[in-house]
Amino acid sequence: MGEPGKHRILMVSDFFYPNFGGVENHIYYLSQCLIKEGHKVVVMTHAYQNRSGVRYMTNGLKVYYVPWKPFLMQNTLPTFFGTLSITRTILIREKISLVHGHQAFSTLCHEALMHARTMGYKVVFTDHSLYGFSDVGSIHMNKVLQFTLADVTQAICVSHTSKENTVLRSGLPPEKVYVIPNAVDTAMFTPAPERLSRDEIVIVVLSRLVYRKGADLLVEVIPEVCKRHPNVRFIVGGDGPKRVRLEEMREKHSLQDRVDMLGAVPHAKVRSVLITGHIFLNSSLTEAFCIAILEAASCGLLTVSTHPTTMVHAITRAIYMLPKIDPQDMHNRMKKLYSWPDVARRTEIVYNRALKCSNPPLLDRLSRYLTCGTWAGKIFCLVMIVNFLLWRLLQLWKPDKEIEVVPDIQLPKSQHEETPFGSRPEKSS
Repeated sequence: MGEPGKHRILMVSDFFYPNFGGVENHIYYLSQCLIKEGHKVVVMTHAYQNRSGVRYMTNGLKVYYVPWKPFLMQNTLPTFFGTLSITRTILIREKISLVHGHQAFSTLCHEALMHARTMGYKVVFTDHSLYGFSDVGSIHMNKVLQFTLADVTQAICVSHTSKENTVLRSGLPPEKVYVIPNAVDTAMFTPAPERLSRDEIVIVVLSRLVYRKGADLLVEVIPEVCKRHPNVRFIVGGDGPKRVRLEEMREKHSLQDRVDMLGAVPHAKVRSVLITGHIFLNSSLTEAFCIAILEAASCGLLTVSTHPTTMVHAITRAIYMLPKIDPQDMHNRMKKLYSWPDVARRTEIVYNRALKCSNPPLLDRLSRYLTCGTWAGKIFCLVMIVNFLLWRLLQLWKPDKEIEVVPDIQLPKSQHEETPFGSRPEKSS
């Protein structure tokens, strides 16, 4: 791992396995590809139920499940300084050279990036979602993002729309933001062996049933589509607080025989659900580049993801387009366009540029926070000064040389190559 040009990366997010979702898959697959390129990758996330401590996953991917419990939507309680000690310990133990945070929703990500910059590490941030500018939640999140990205080295967005959104929300210079799309493991998501009959059109929805995933929109769209197209049936996979509303909608419009509610679907069974349908419907309000769309397209489904006011019309158009769709041809195109090894290679370029950036002194860094607002800027400066003093205090209490550096695990080359790309075996440490 000491080879020139090879990095030691710490991925940080509240969202990781055993939780399933787009961010979780992105971190996992990106980490696996970086490991295959010879880099050292370590993941830091919060504890999930009884899953705490250090675990190892495929190809020696090391995961720190720090003993912080989530308090809302898989996010840890914001503490500003509570994670400083454990973040410092991990960075020193693993000899990390760069920290990569994921998702603006993640409290742990924001705190880890703040601590890393305080200690002089280069940091990269990937934004996976879109936000508005008018509601209370978005205003609060945008200010937090402005604080985090004021001193970030480089940023990555998963689409050009996401880049525009992030630049507007954070005030980050556009030249520091790179666009690298998501990808899909096409070996796992293949079309059905035989083409489905179009006598009955099946529309598949796979999503967490929460507000930001557009569950309320489904309540309005599904009855209207069923009214216009008598041969359409919906399969809804996923669970969440909005499931009750969908159940009520099904009862109200007597659609029990046309809307199947599957509940939570394990990731291993996602393909088996997708290949039962003709069209995949994505109703998310915030996702910048939905991985589920890529998975559905790789399985040969025609995907619909559009503005809420035109979704019914878009579904109607999709139904008429179905005879022209060749699932195998669509799968082959996805295989060429979106691959995780390509995402990893492009991310490496961002890492290389980040590591070439200079480290400004504390006073220069504080001046960046002052531009975040009349009062907010001063508060952000105060937070960073306190964080810097706490870091210096930790150095006096427990110097860096007293923290044990852990040895790297060298996997046999044959095992490294033969491990299935999509599998996720793990063991405790």
